[in-house]
Amino acid sequence: MGKRQELGAHGFTFLELVVTLMILAIALAIVAPSISRSTATIRTRAEVARFAALIRHTREQAITARSAHEFVVEPQAHRVRIMAGEEVRETRALPEDMTVGADPPPALSVRFEPEGTSTGGDFRLVAGPARYRVTVDRLTGRVRTERE
Repeated sequence: MGKRQELGAHGFTFLELVVTLMILAIALAIVAPSISRSTATIRTRAEVARFAALIRHTREQAITARSAHEFVVEPQAHRVRIMAGEEVRETRALPEDMTVGADPPPALSVRFEPEGTSTGGDFRLVAGPARYRVTVDRLTGRVRTERE
């Protein structure tokens, strides 16, 4: 008596492999655009958080040094500066694809006093379709970020 071969015991057919690869290709085509959008959103959110952190850092520097410090946005140069009087303490670059505006428009700086109070600020950050608002409370110097 010879050995009998059982059906399906030797692996997949060529047709099964082709169908499986087609399903994977379709799934990838559907998912890939949403992954790239979410990556851009995460990157933008991180840049906004970095912007707010720089404002908080300026306040901390004013309190620590016991002298007024100013957070200055230079939108055309895509940078921010932390100033102590006339001295530039730090300069940080902003992403090229991010625009920063203020309300009112000429108010692109916030001055922090040694006790932590500020002149207040209301910044609008736009990167692609994402819009954020970063506000600085005049009395407490607290920085808040919200998506618009």
